Amino acid sequence: MKNTRFSVLILAAGNATRFKSERTKVLHPLAGRLLGEYVLEMALACRPERVYMVIGHGAHQVQEAFSRPGLTFITQRERRGTGDAVRAARSELEKCPSPSVVVLVGDAPLLSSETLCGLVQFHAESGAAATVLTTKLKDPRGYGRILRAAGARIRAIVEEKDCNPTEKKIREINSGIICFSRAELLEHLDDLTDANAQREFLLTDMVRIFNHRKLKVMAFPVSNSREVLGVNDRAELAQVEKIVRMRKAEALMRGGVTLVNPEITVIDDAVEAGRDTRIEAGAHLLGRTIVGRDCLIQPYSLIKNSVLGDRVTIRPFSIIQDCEVASDAVIGPLAHLRDGAVIGPEARIGNFVEVKKSRIGRGSKSLHLTYLGDATLGERVNVGAGTVTCNYDGENKHPTVIEDGVFIGSGSMLVAPIRVGQGSYVGAGSTLTEDVPPESLALGRARQVNKEGWVREHAKRKESDPGSRLLTDEEPAGKRR
Repeated sequence: MKNTRFSVLILAAGNATRFKSERTKVLHPLAGRLLGEYVLEMALACRPERVYMVIGHGAHQVQEAFSRPGLTFITQRERRGTGDAVRAARSELEKCPSPSVVVLVGDAPLLSSETLCGLVQFHAESGAAATVLTTKLKDPRGYGRILRAAGARIRAIVEEKDCNPTEKKIREINSGIICFSRAELLEHLDDLTDANAQREFLLTDMVRIFNHRKLKVMAFPVSNSREVLGVNDRAELAQVEKIVRMRKAEALMRGGVTLVNPEITVIDDAVEAGRDTRIEAGAHLLGRTIVGRDCLIQPYSLIKNSVLGDRVTIRPFSIIQDCEVASDAVIGPLAHLRDGAVIGPEARIGNFVEVKKSRIGRGSKSLHLTYLGDATLGERVNVGAGTVTCNYDGENKHPTVIEDGVFIGSGSMLVAPIRVGQGSYVGAGSTLTEDVPPESLALGRARQVNKEGWVREHAKRKESDPGSRLLTDEEPAGKRR
């Protein structure tokens, strides 16, 4: 875009009435981001001089969600229409240095930065007081209709509630996105009235006002009508989310990623994946997940806000949240990594293994039925099935450190805080409460007792006394009932 100076005013003060929600519309999630974030980031991509956001319902939450350098919030005290929202911004617009101001609706997440930049450029070159972004719909119900004058000029915009039967047949609609000459907008803003079916101050009435003042109002049509789709309720949110997700899937596939069945695979808009990665049916890649090259993500795995290196394999039904997995590691099936776990290169985490807030070193493995919490494992550690790092004493969490080359036998309980020294062995079934020196064998079992001939003796007693029960060491014969 040429050096065209402009600012952006985003309208985000609505009550989300049709959403039937306590949250304002722009705070609803859409493909891993907030609805309003799409419009804001698209606007920023065009490098405006100023960005303003008009807020009202849920103002504090909106400010928390979207606050960033260069964004100014403006509160609309009474929500009486789009024209009233712009009037609430008057003082800021009077200080604005830009000759043009684009008014954006906060619920049009599919609008592209190319279209916005094109609108601004066309407006500057046309010398119009206002330029309206329009499109044609097969079914224009719910949208204001464009009444054309000669050529690209617009005579009026009529809201559907105010349309007569002839006007309702018009297919060209108002997107709600208008580029204004800032000076003309401010000069005539007070001419708006609420003399309409909605009893609101409608910004679209500026078209009629400008025409009455012999000022030029132009249409800037966009051929892809999807770009101007608004989100007015949860059904429309679902429709738009489907479009966003499929658009993301197509972008990944064109970038060298294989998606086996995109229709049943869920990939959020901010996800990145490298070439030759294969994502199989039903996988969920959510949030700001980054997947390296030549990875394999197998069916129904869930990966959220995590980073995977190259050649990582995620086997079916595994869950990975807020973690890092280094190159050539293998995870799953049915594994659970969470809370900042870091899995080193060539490590293996197997079925029904949970790793929480732990670091697993290069080449280490835990393949079956294990919990590793608040633990640090060195390189080439082998953790046997059924091992638990007992990290919680009922009040505090404690660390477990397992140094390089350690072998942990199956069914071991490591009661933290504890350190197992380099190259040591822990016998299967051990419960350890003390540190293990390097290159040691640690055994923490109860002593085994074998009672030879016990089965024959029990059988004889049963024959002589059919009511007798099986005796155990915990129930001496003297306590038998």
